Amino acid sequence: MRILLVEDDAVLREVIARSLEHAGHRVDTAGSVQDAAHLWRVQPFDAVLLDLNLPRHARAGSPMGNALTVLREARARGDRTPVLVLTARNRTEERIDGLDSGADDYLGKPFDLAEVEARLRALVRRATGTDDRARLADLELDRRARRFSVGGSPLDLPAREFEVLWELMSPPGHAVSKRELSDKLSGFDDALGDNALEAFISRLRKKLAGSGASIRTLRGIGYLLEPEA
Repeated sequence: MRILLVEDDAVLREVIARSLEHAGHRVDTAGSVQDAAHLWRVQPFDAVLLDLNLPRHARAGSPMGNALTVLREARARGDRTPVLVLTARNRTEERIDGLDSGADDYLGKPFDLAEVEARLRALVRRATGTDDRARLADLELDRRARRFSVGGSPLDLPAREFEVLWELMSPPGHAVSKRELSDKLSGFDDALGDNALEAFISRLRKKLAGSGASIRTLRGIGYLLEPEA
């Protein structure tokens, strides 16, 4: 998954980001309302982890409001990205305000890092209608364990090849555009070009030999993972 983490506490932000990256996710971070609003507009994410207690103004004279302003604006423009709100607040009316603003779930501070990842995974699974396990021919993806296998034997893949195959298996039989794959795999400083993406696809095709699954190029559209003819 590609996750936007919005947290103004630099130490906590780094701890959460490292935990999510260790679990295999790509994480973009923001420490202010302005940065969060900008990143959410220009980059598609699978989920957003939003600290409710962001400072109202990161810069003097900023017209931006608080964290809920960012959330409301995203929902107003039709963005349905799953949002998990983090907060140290215990007042019921504030939790209700967040949910009414468009949050999908709440998690109070302090929290367990493993629970953060599990809740995000559950939110994305619910939003996309996918299960923890996906199978196509002899190829199987266990999302909870972040593991591919072919006929029960582990399929070891470098990180980016893993992410490409993950997207093609979410769900299998669903066409994925080159732009979508590039956005999911690129950072703001390391954009993934078409040649690099095609190289990943070429290597994956070889590694899927014998699995009964193959990657088909849809000219002008992208790629499709399907059973071999």
